[in-house]
Amino acid sequence: MTRVTKDRRKAVFCFIEARQADHIISVPVNSSFQALVLDQLGRVMPGIRARPMFGGVGIYSGEIFFALIADDTVYFKVDESTRADFEARGMGPFRPFGDEGGTMKYYQLPEEVLEDPEALRPWAEKAVSIARQSKARRPARPRDA
Repeated sequence: MTRVTKDRRKAVFCFIEARQADHIISVPVNSSFQALVLDQLGRVMPGIRARPMFGGVGIYSGEIFFALIADDTVYFKVDESTRADFEARGMGPFRPFGDEGGTMKYYQLPEEVLEDPEALRPWAEKAVSIARQSKARRPARPRDA
């Protein structure tokens, strides 16, 4: 990617962020809650790691981004095949810009699932699988030289 393209993307991002600044919701994560989530996921999935993102935390299995923590709530990647499982338990989508903003394809994980490693395993495996498929469908981004 050329410097001009990078600068343009940065300018566009700053413009969008400035236009939405009054709508951005803080998504802090308590460090002990983050440790609990990573411990539970580490019991059922290999290569679990976390990276800070926009005040929240992105959760990866290897290189696959499949979950996030925002405001001490865990959200898993969903698609048409799993969304109903979350909705049946009364769980809703991640709304980074509040109730008035759009949603993302991440739904809140039920607390009882997080607390039970045997129940957590299939939910996490499905989220990783969906995220892997989603990543495979996206065209590769060019890397800087």
